[in-house]
Amino acid sequence: PVVAADRSSLPEVVGDAGLLVPPYDVEAMTDGLRKLLEKTELREMLRQRGLERTRTFTWERTAQGTVSLYRQLLAR
Repeated sequence: PVVAADRSSLPEVVGDAGLLVPPYDVEAMTDGLRKLLEKTELREMLRQRGLERTRTFTWERTAQGTVSLYRQLLAR
């Protein structure tokens, strides 16, 4: 399970597989970490979601997206 900043590309990457907090809010980060340490069910649910989420990030998919983008740019 992860606690991550709710900025940049992190929300897109984390999706529903982690807790998102403002990046400079120490209290929110502390609260997120505390939740993961104390709430077994939440921790396990986010762990499972994280494992499922990793399957969407493959080198094959990255390569296909890159080739698709190159084709679009070359077609212009």
